[in-house]
Amino acid sequence: MDFSLSSEQTAIRSAIERICGRFGDDYWRGKDREGEFPHEFHRAIAADGWLGIAMPQEYGGAGLGVTEAALMMQAVAESGAGLSGASALHMNIFGLNPVVVFGSGEQKKRMLPPLIAGDDKACFAVTEPDAGLDTLKLKTKAVRDGDRYLLSGQKIWISTAQVASKMLILARTTPLEQVKRKTEGLSLFYTALDRRHVDVREIEKMGRSAVDSNELFIDKLPVPVADRIGEEGRGFEYILHGMNAERILIGAEAVGLGRAALRKAANYAKERIVFDRPIGQNQAIQHPLAACWMELEAANLMAFKAATLYDQGASCAAEANAAKYLGAEAAFNACQTAVMTHGGMGYAKEFHVERYLREVMIARLAPVSPQMILCFIAEKVLGLPKSY
Repeated sequence: MDFSLSSEQTAIRSAIERICGRFGDDYWRGKDREGEFPHEFHRAIAADGWLGIAMPQEYGGAGLGVTEAALMMQAVAESGAGLSGASALHMNIFGLNPVVVFGSGEQKKRMLPPLIAGDDKACFAVTEPDAGLDTLKLKTKAVRDGDRYLLSGQKIWISTAQVASKMLILARTTPLEQVKRKTEGLSLFYTALDRRHVDVREIEKMGRSAVDSNELFIDKLPVPVADRIGEEGRGFEYILHGMNAERILIGAEAVGLGRAALRKAANYAKERIVFDRPIGQNQAIQHPLAACWMELEAANLMAFKAATLYDQGASCAAEANAAKYLGAEAAFNACQTAVMTHGGMGYAKEFHVERYLREVMIARLAPVSPQMILCFIAEKVLGLPKSY
């Protein structure tokens, strides 16, 4: 059992850190203040070929695993970019996994290179206002009309839809009452986000203003049959394939954000002098920070255990969900402790930790609640009866 990074993995982390070093705290504070997508950062990552880190080499990707993708995304968050930086790239890293695994050769050749090059930006449109985590109850429908579908419905909490040119969208092609199993009848499409048929309305929110969240109102969007991924009716099965990877990445990103907050807090505690001594000399400051470090390191081990299992093709649903849960909780504690360590200055934007605290809530809430993860572990790992 070896917990050290390989030379290649160390090089990946160093390369990402160099890019992130060009986008400091003031850059991210400005993007958060203005609510502007970090296009310059996105272009810099794309220019060095990192958007395709886990995509096949024949389409311009690096052909590496979720382990390397998690290292990359953690380094982004840890740099101080936080979840603003990570969310600007997130869809590119895992989102088109269904295309990689289930798409045709023609689809991969057409869809993947523009995303990897940064020419296309994509959003992931699954969640609906009335369905939430009950994905099988979603109402957005796609009706076959010759060599196309007409897609209508509503989606919510769709990140990057303000800047996206493409979307990966799940819609019902067979009514729920007509399928034998509830998991059937949903189809997956990767298609153009045509704003003549899609009204994109931004949601004002607590944090991560640099990366938009939106409601989509879709009215008879024409979607070519060629944009359907895999077989009709098997879309739910296809998106499940990418869920473990997404949870692993969010867990790793959360650890990175927590580390950024912990670094800020420790540096402040060394420099802030009260009663003729640095506040970091006081155990009331030391102990919470030390506990945060241990929590983050433990969460990190789970994240990379899950990533290793994923890359080996082994079962990892429990570990991936645990990685997301533990990373988010440890990061929340670290961000909250960082604000408290700064005292009143923790409330000031110039010290950045208040931004981290606002952003870390995303890792706790999305893409699945901590309560649902606890239910999953109770049922699938401990063998307890299903509670919902």
